[in-house]
Formats: sequence, structure tokens, C-alpha cells
Amino acid sequence: MGVVIVAFQSAAIIDECLESLFAARGADLRVVVVDNASADATCDVIADWASGRVPYRRRADSPLSPAQVVVKPINWIDASTDAAPAMPCHLTLLRSPFNGGYAHGVNAGLRLLLADPLIEYIWVLNPDCVVSPETPAAIMDATTGERFSLLGGRTLFYERPDEIQTDGGRVSRRTGTCKSVNAGQSSATTLMPCATTLDYITGASLVATRKFVEAAGPMEEDYFLYYEEVDWAFRRGTLPLRVSADMIVYHRGGTTIGTGDTTRRPSAFANYFNFRNRLRFVRRFLPGSLLAAIGYGLAKGAQLLCKGAVGEAEAVIAGTLALPPPARVSERISDATARAYAFGDRG
Repeated sequence: MGVVIVAFQSAAIIDECLESLFAARGADLRVVVVDNASADATCDVIADWASGRVPYRRRADSPLSPAQVVVKPINWIDASTDAAPAMPCHLTLLRSPFNGGYAHGVNAGLRLLLADPLIEYIWVLNPDCVVSPETPAAIMDATTGERFSLLGGRTLFYERPDEIQTDGGRVSRRTGTCKSVNAGQSSATTLMPCATTLDYITGASLVATRKFVEAAGPMEEDYFLYYEEVDWAFRRGTLPLRVSADMIVYHRGGTTIGTGDTTRRPSAFANYFNFRNRLRFVRRFLPGSLLAAIGYGLAKGAQLLCKGAVGEAEAVIAGTLALPPPARVSERISDATARAYAFGDRG
């Protein structure tokens, strides 16, 4: 099974993600980390971890029980996306010369992994996730039987490991808003939803089949971030979704872009892309709901203004009306190529 991890400014967390993957059991993994031109030490941390130059130290707040330490060095390759190897090895670090966004990174990993004809399943995983030791085995068990498009499991909060972050998602046909199923519920007492009641699998941890990727194509790259996995799932045709209660990951969430959760509001940066991309998604898949979706976005902007959250409100309104991003959003992306991918100026 292949694994794609898109990293950006992930130096503080990427070694924990990799350690949990390589310590897990039940599948032969080929892991590709696509680094989106991080300005921090992400690539150095990966190199130090893979070579064993820096001993891995388990975090004191880790939700995982102590596991067998992964023996280093491991078989790995350090390459650029412009000169990717012909086949992935146990760990491949692909360095992108620019930040093309989440889908751009996922697609680079997909191309490399699908070049290996033996890989039938690709697990897309966020770098701020850690993996339960039994999750790869659970994935392989869940892939048996009838054909499917995307497989998802249970994503728990890293900081609150008994609390569900998401069990998959549903989309409002009126506004295009997404809702995480079972968010905030107890993992001990809450059953997984039936896959037929879901619209998409959350992008923090999803498994795509080769047949699905070949039929639907890669992720759309013009979102930059947010709604890519929702768009992907809506292109699945007759291939159903599938879920596994034993496919468990723990997700920090919002470590780079300020995504909101049950304890905090999203940042202006997250708001801009979330509301802009919701309208892009609606135009593509729910065009009859466009006016309602715009009205919803403007109402949310007004609500934030009433709370005194001026910067967040400005980002929501700009995104909803497809306006250029506010300065506090655009200034976070300084590289010219990355800005072109983020804001649609590629010509």
C-alpha cells in the first residue's frame, strides 16, 4: 500500500507521524512525503529521522501507547518532484520547488506511487496525524470484497483522544457547507456511520483505490486547500464509499493554517479559502444552490462582524464574493509561484 503525506512547515510533527507509520503493523508501506517548499527544517527532520542521526523521542502527550522503536536507518530516497525516482522505496522524500497546495502535493505522490503496478491502494495522510498500530491491518482488511472508491475511518483529536474529530462528512445541498459526522462525540459510545449516509471521506486520512483514481482523475488543484477531498468524492460515479471503525488516526489539526475545531474559531487564512472554495464547489456540483450559498457566506461574515472579528469577517466576505484575498491572507504566501497556485493567477 502506498502512503502520501503532504508536508508544509511540518518540522515539529513530521517525525512523530513517520515513526507511528513505520511502527505500525499489517501492511507493507511505501511512504511518499511531498514537501511543499517548507521554509523551516521539515526536510532536515525527515533526513535525520530516516538516517537515525537524531534518535526519535516519543512525545510525553502522545495518545499512542509506547511502541517498538523503528530501527534506523531505513531505506529512503531524497529527490525533487522534477527528478522523481521511477519507483517509490520504503520512504521517498519529494521536494517541490514551490507550494502548489494540498492537491498539487497529493497528485505528485499519486503519480510516483501509481507507477508501481503492485500498489492498488493509496493512503492520503496529514503530517499532523499519528497512526494507531493496528490501522494499516484494518485498512487491508477493509479493502477486501466489492470495489469501492474511497475508504475512511475514525479520526480522533490528538489532544483529546477519547473525542471524535470526524467519522466522515456530509454536504448541505442548499449551501454547500460541510459537516463532520460525530464531531465532538465520545469514541467509546458512538458507532461509525453507514458509508451510504456519507458524502465524502475527510482528507486528513483517506484511502483511494487505483481504479477510482484512474476513473475520476487526480485531485483538482485550483482549490489550493479545502474542499479537494469533497470534490474528489463527488466524482466517484457508481463506486461507493467505505468506512472502517478500526482505521484510527489521531489528528492535531490546524497546526499550519489555523483550521477551527470545537474549541477555537478558524483563522482569517482558513476562512478565506474555506468560503472561496465552497462557492467553487457549489458552482461545479450544486449550481442551483449558488444564491443560497452566497447568502450563507455573507450572513456568516456579518455574524463575525457583530462579534468584533473584523479580520475573520473580511476574509469570509472576500472568499464568498470571489474577491482578491485580504492582505492578512495574501501576505502569508510570499513565493510568486505559490501565490499563483493559491489565488488563480497561473494564466
